[in-house]
Amino acid sequence: MASDGHRRVNARVVGIAIAAALGGFLFGFDTAVINGAVDALAGEFDLSAAVKGFAVSSALLGCVAGAWFAGQIANRFGRIPVMMVAALLFLASSIGSGLAFGVVDLIVWRVIGGLGVGAASVIAPAYIAEVSPAHVRGRLGSLQQLAIVLGIFTALLSNAALAAFAGGAAGELWVGLQAWRWMFIAEAIPAVIYGVMAIRLPESPRFLVARGDVDKASQVLLDFTGEPDVNLRIEQIRTSLEREDRESLRDLLGKTLGLKPIVWVGILLSVFQQFVGINVIFYYSTTLWRSVGFDESDALLTSVITSVTNIAVTIVAILIIDKVGRRVMLLAGSALMAVSLGTMALAFSFATLQDGEAVLTAPWSTIALVAANLFVVGFGATWGPVVWVLLGEMFPNRIRAGALAVAAAAQWLANFFISTTFPVFAEIGLTFAYGFYALFAALSFVFVFLKVPETKGVELEDMPEELAARKGRS
Repeated sequence: MASDGHRRVNARVVGIAIAAALGGFLFGFDTAVINGAVDALAGEFDLSAAVKGFAVSSALLGCVAGAWFAGQIANRFGRIPVMMVAALLFLASSIGSGLAFGVVDLIVWRVIGGLGVGAASVIAPAYIAEVSPAHVRGRLGSLQQLAIVLGIFTALLSNAALAAFAGGAAGELWVGLQAWRWMFIAEAIPAVIYGVMAIRLPESPRFLVARGDVDKASQVLLDFTGEPDVNLRIEQIRTSLEREDRESLRDLLGKTLGLKPIVWVGILLSVFQQFVGINVIFYYSTTLWRSVGFDESDALLTSVITSVTNIAVTIVAILIIDKVGRRVMLLAGSALMAVSLGTMALAFSFATLQDGEAVLTAPWSTIALVAANLFVVGFGATWGPVVWVLLGEMFPNRIRAGALAVAAAAQWLANFFISTTFPVFAEIGLTFAYGFYALFAALSFVFVFLKVPETKGVELEDMPEELAARKGRS
């Protein structure tokens, strides 16, 4: 009977982690939906390369603000209200972007969606880490990244299907609206589902203890997380909260360049995750595949295949992260990404210009295609899920939401820089662009080797001491 109860409890905690990770699904959908629409809307609004880059990355400005404020709101009102607000922002953005009259209001609606993405990027990993038992926290935390890549896949698949029905992304579809507009509107469906699911989730037990609602926190731990000794866990949570002052931005400050070292580790993990250029693949992959000789239909289909690869390797990461550990996976991913990005840089050095665009011919077109997918494998199996797991678990209880907000805001700023500069980098040369990303992949290996600690199997309440104990070896 005990084992049966344990299985039922595990099913419950998995269920609430999946529901929370739906924010990651919308995160992925919202950031990738622009992929199939970018060329059509650039033609519709007659955009220059610079304005096109800004239109694509404008949502990331909202992401920065959403991430920054989500931690403060979550600490004051709870994790669940932040999820519900994010769902409303996603819904408004999807409808507004699809009905945009020009590039200015499109950018405004994309920024509103970005607010939702930024909030979801903070609250989902924090919530999942706070409700998960230590021995499966890595797997459950990785559900955030799985949801992100599933969202990316769904966006790319729906983009390809809508473009196929309309005879192209710029083609007219239903009620006189072009296919690219319906690509945005389609996001309304998962936004509504996310909002409904969020209402049904229990509040984080660590937030409840911080608010003094011990009885409700005990019930959540007993009913949902399968905690064998609820009283002991409540006492550990209370102790971890009491040994620090009430959280404010001052709590993140330290002697090292103004911030605590652990906050800097989180910020740099976030920056490196973006500076390897992963979102160039997901924002501009359709354009990239057209450069290797694919037409629009084949390019969209190839983007979908790349996304399926990303999903597959993320599932592998979920299965092994609590066995292998975070550090080893990051090191392996950095090495594979550096090699594959370097190969892409080399391949595009053999590109020729046709109508002002870089075009590859065999065998370099095939080499670039394989290298790009190897890069996705390297990222999707390691840096994609592992960084979100670490950001959710590595900070002390009292500063978790605030520190995660700062790290996530840094991530979105880095994402904004990479996404906005890619069209300009591409005009300089794709060899330069992918060489830049390869350099940061190599630097990320050095950073992980020197500064990132292992957190596998450590309870959240023990995390500060554990990190300090391992500082010399990490």
